[in-house]
This record gives sequence, C-alpha cells and structure tokens, in this order.
Amino acid sequence: MSGADDLEAIEAIDNNCFASCGATAIDDIELEKCNDCDFVRYCSDECKQDHLPEHEAKCKERAAELRDEKLFKQPESGFLGDCPICCLPLSFNMKEQKVQTCCSKVICCGCSFANDIREVQENRQQFTCPFCRHPKPSTEEEVKLNEMKRIASNDPGALREYGKELYIKGDFDGAFKYCTKAAELGDMDAHYHLAFMYRKGHGVEMDETKAVYNFEEAAIGGHPRARCNLAFLDAKNGRYE
Repeated sequence: MSGADDLEAIEAIDNNCFASCGATAIDDIELEKCNDCDFVRYCSDECKQDHLPEHEAKCKERAAELRDEKLFKQPESGFLGDCPICCLPLSFNMKEQKVQTCCSKVICCGCSFANDIREVQENRQQFTCPFCRHPKPSTEEEVKLNEMKRIASNDPGALREYGKELYIKGDFDGAFKYCTKAAELGDMDAHYHLAFMYRKGHGVEMDETKAVYNFEEAAIGGHPRARCNLAFLDAKNGRYE
C-alpha cells in the first residue's frame, strides 16, 4: 500500500462510524472515539452498544498495546518533577530536598540553603519558605497546623504524606483513604504506596491486579521503585523479556 493509500485509510477510520448505522463525520455528526482504544468512532452510546460484541476482543487487545506503549516510554521527568526555583530535576534521594509544609513544594537543598544564606545576610529575624515566603514553622504544632491546612485544601502531596504517617501508626484504613485521594489527584508516589496496600491487604481487600495497576501508574509517572517492583513481579512470573 502506498503512502497516499495509508493516508486515505487513516482518514476513513477517522470519518467512519464502525457500528451498523453507517453515519460519518461528513454527515455533520460528531463522532466520538472508543474510550479504551483508538480504532473506532461512534455517533452515540446506542451505536457503541450495538457494535460492542464485534469490537470487544480487538478493543481489549489494542488497549493493552496502548498501555504498554505508555508503560515503556521514557518519562519526561521523575515523579517528583523539578525544583520550582532552579527548575532542575529533583533527586530521588529525599535527603537532598526539603518539603515545605506551608505550600507543600519540594525544594532542592541547594535552593533552600541559598535562601537561608540570603536571609542571614539580610539579618532577617525569621526564616521564610524559599517559594511562598511564608514564615517557617518553629514548633511541631505549627508544622502540624500547616499540614492540616494543606490537607483541607486537597493538596495531593499533603494527603499522601498524611496517609503514609497513618500507615506507620497502623491505621491502614485511614492510610488507604488518604493515599487513594492523593492518587486520584495525580500523585505518583501515592499510587506506589497503594500498590503495596493492595498486595498486602492493608486497609483494603488483597488484589494483585490492582497492585500491578498502581505500580504501572507510578512507573508511567516516572517512579523508579515502582518500575523496579514491576520487573521483580515479571521475573517472578517467568516474564524475563
């Protein structure tokens, strides 16, 4: 098939409704993609249901292919992202960065130290956050108050950290609740910790499939430990390739 034929085939896929109704985008009907794959378009939910028996097997196969493409694609950055001040990638070593409880921003130690030096030179009476300039907490009570404010505002990082704190205390139900909420808001580290909860049955019924799903979500988001755990699971199941 020539390049022109390929383009015509792709255009036909984009325009045609693959169920029995025969409607096309040319008929001024806006077609919607299948939710799980990129093979077919539909003009309505009824059209989708009519075509489901014929399409279901191919849809699952294609959805798995798309999932693998995302899983094995090199992430643009790590799951922690970049330092919001110097814009350099944050280290996976948590000792090389600091979480600001006032705004939940993760700042590299270099920028945090530079800010401290500047404020000492300016004879500041109180150190402030390098990012939001909020006064740094001086007591554990102030730290906890800042954390609770961030949790109340649905900050995913604060929700995840609180979930981890509850897990250490043995409150698995609470840990699952907060980590789930953080994961729903896009926190990759929360997905990573949820995977272990599903594997161990802590705070939720044990479910290996959901554990793998959360490991995959974290790995897609650039979480190296999640990807490492997926490799161990594949080796355990004999999938060495």
